[in-house]
Amino acid sequence: MPRTSAGRDVSEVGESGGLPPAIVARDVTRTYELDGVSVSALRGVSLTVAAGDYVAVVGTSGSGKSTLMHLLGGLDRPTSGTLLIGGRDVSTLSPPEMARLRNEVIGFVFQSFHLLPRTTARDNVALPLVYRGLGRRERRARAAELLHRVGLGHRIDHRPNQMSGGEQQRVAIARALVTNPSVLLADEPTGNLDTTTGEAILTLLESLNTEGVAVVLVTHDREVAARAHRRIEMRDGLIVPPTEPVPPTESVPPTESVPPTESILPASPVLSASSAVPASSAVPASSTPPASPADAAPVAGAALPAAPSAGAVGPGNDATPGVGGDG
Repeated sequence: MPRTSAGRDVSEVGESGGLPPAIVARDVTRTYELDGVSVSALRGVSLTVAAGDYVAVVGTSGSGKSTLMHLLGGLDRPTSGTLLIGGRDVSTLSPPEMARLRNEVIGFVFQSFHLLPRTTARDNVALPLVYRGLGRRERRARAAELLHRVGLGHRIDHRPNQMSGGEQQRVAIARALVTNPSVLLADEPTGNLDTTTGEAILTLLESLNTEGVAVVLVTHDREVAARAHRRIEMRDGLIVPPTEPVPPTESVPPTESVPPTESILPASPVLSASSAVPASSAVPASSTPPASPADAAPVAGAALPAAPSAGAVGPGNDATPGVGGDG
């Protein structure tokens, strides 16, 4: 069980209540000088890892996430800003003090395992305890306990080349936990593993987190990151601010269509083709005279038809039809 600097179990004070943050970074920058050119890997990052936290750091290659991991683990120092690990400002520590701080507070799990190839699983796990000054018997006993904890009790005396990739990663996790760290930093812990083995490693990390170990996970895999309690995205050396959810907009009711017979403009005097026209107002299609004699009576004041030319009418040669010399 992870312990505080005062030796208390995390379970005694809860996951984060009563405990100071494991890591605090305030406006941290990191600039490298490469052949006279300044390269800004981090450009002002602020981050707090609480006791018992579970954080995933995601980002594309070159985003600064690996540089951030090195700083959080005390493997490097910031160019500017403040970095507190276990409540101690790393800018005030000497190299031996930094090494001691890493040994007491931080556990590392790497993508490539970094196991000693000619050393058994037990001795690989026990290695960090050498720097604690513990005797060989105590080191080996604690290492065996951790290997049983990660499900490798049957592989204690096997060397790395006698184990699968997933088993080697479990050995690396046991080595990271043997010093009872308060923070476990895992850099792509499933990157070299198949899906099934990677799932087992993530389940193990989550189990350790429920026991009070803060886990900071660096990954390219969005599905892996989604399992963490918090996700931090890096881009161009900065933490991308979380996107606030956009509230749903009210739907606008559809505009009512105007019936074809209605118009907002004054009615046009032009009749449509489909409109019914009364017989009394219809314009005759031709000038053919009506067949009824009553309808044939001329209207007063109306122009009479032009007189036909001579010889075009009856035998009386009169200009008025029906009136003639036979009368």
